[in-house]
Amino acid sequence: MAHLCGLCLALRGDHGQFARIVTNYDGLLVSVLTEAQAERTTDWRRTAGPCPLRGMRTASVAQGEGARLAAAVSLVLASAKVRDHVADGDGLLARKPVASAARRVATSWGRAGARTGSDLGFDTAVLVDAVDRQLGVEALAGPGTPLLTVTEPTETATAAAFAHTAVLAGRPGNVEPLAEAGRLFGRLAHLLDAVEDLADDAAAGAWNPLTATGTSLPEARRLAEDALHGIRLALREVDFVDGKLAHLLLVHELRRSVDRAFGTVPVCASHQHGGPPPHGNPYGGGAGNPYGGAGGNPYGGGNPFGGGGAYGGSGGGPGGFGGVPQPQPPRRRGFWAGCGMFWLLCCTCQLCCAKEYEGPWSRKKREGCCRDCDCCDACDCCDC
Repeated sequence: MAHLCGLCLALRGDHGQFARIVTNYDGLLVSVLTEAQAERTTDWRRTAGPCPLRGMRTASVAQGEGARLAAAVSLVLASAKVRDHVADGDGLLARKPVASAARRVATSWGRAGARTGSDLGFDTAVLVDAVDRQLGVEALAGPGTPLLTVTEPTETATAAAFAHTAVLAGRPGNVEPLAEAGRLFGRLAHLLDAVEDLADDAAAGAWNPLTATGTSLPEARRLAEDALHGIRLALREVDFVDGKLAHLLLVHELRRSVDRAFGTVPVCASHQHGGPPPHGNPYGGGAGNPYGGAGGNPYGGGNPFGGGGAYGGSGGGPGGFGGVPQPQPPRRRGFWAGCGMFWLLCCTCQLCCAKEYEGPWSRKKREGCCRDCDCCDACDCCDC
């Protein structure tokens, strides 16, 4: 919540109230990674005033370069997405006056994000180029095209954003492993979006990378498992000061996202390998580092999951795909209708506190972001 509010307030502070509409969960990972690598100082957090989205309570929120980089990335990508919707004539954007207004907003966001990125030494042109190339890649994709060809632009964009967090934190040795983690995170995000939208896209006759390339669900699952495994290995090479939250989001939550997208029941990884849950520190190492390893690296210890299985390069996860019916998702909302629903969810605190709510654009079921973490309830394998 500190990083989510920090991203929102960074958008407001640098770009005005309306820019806060692009606040998103994926973007806050940039802020999380920057803070995880930085030495602890009082400059990284501040107390924000009362906000309706927090029930008029004050809160400690993230600030500084990490939050500003997250804001710049979010603005540039939102700008590209609006331009894409305008080009496709989606919903209300099929009307010329609305499309013209949206185009001006997108241009303003793109320039604002580029200015902030430049202030932080980050060239947002790599993000714009990736989005522009995505359209061309999708136009040329067909049966037999490798799925990873389609996901490459997304991978490039997220790799650049993740890698720059190491530059901001003053840890050049982390650039390469974070670029790899970002590349695989982008691949995974693209894959999960394609899987979740598969039935909806088929019903609407919309383009979907799995359908266009003829990729089967088992193959998509294999690629997702490879990405999960690769992210974990890359994070073991990163020198974090405090990597607990980054680990929770990029290991536990991604695991749950894959299981949810492919319709399997989340099972803690230590149980998937048949062993009893470890006690205390599952990764070994000193008491001051809950994930083990040396030099402040929470991924420096041995891999408790071993090879294969849920994190291996082959072999699907638990449950498989055979004969499992795919539920029909509800129709997506248009861009502006989704914006209105987003603010309604914010003002009623459902984004924060609801046990379950309907996503403003996708209409998929989501959990409130400040619900208690339950990713390890099954085995109590770690203290994150």
